[in-house]
Amino acid sequence: QVRLVESGGGLVQAGGSLRLSCAASGSINSINAMAWFRQAPGKQRELVALITINSITNYADSVKGRFTISRDNAKNTAYLQMNSLKPEDTAMYYCRVYSANGAAYWGQGTQVTVSS
Repeated sequence: QVRLVESGGGLVQAGGSLRLSCAASGSINSINAMAWFRQAPGKQRELVALITINSITNYADSVKGRFTISRDNAKNTAYLQMNSLKPEDTAMYYCRVYSANGAAYWGQGTQVTVSS
């Protein structure tokens, strides 16, 4: 069984910063990519950022220059540093981990709310 534990969400004013963490544990093979998605009320879940095993990153256009994804392979943990937050960044943020054997797992989500 694989467990993903997310943390770091909360309420912040526009222009502020938050750092999300996602720690993977349990029966998981080597992790390939790790990613963050988000879903706002009434909207589809969208990819925010992804980082490969070789630390190649990819970002949604809406967060480029403001968000930074990173990972600590020794801890099976991914991070999302979010700066210059905007009200439109308000959403539930989900971690997704892609295992070397092709399986993928979702975290339970952490709420980010940005007030104007």
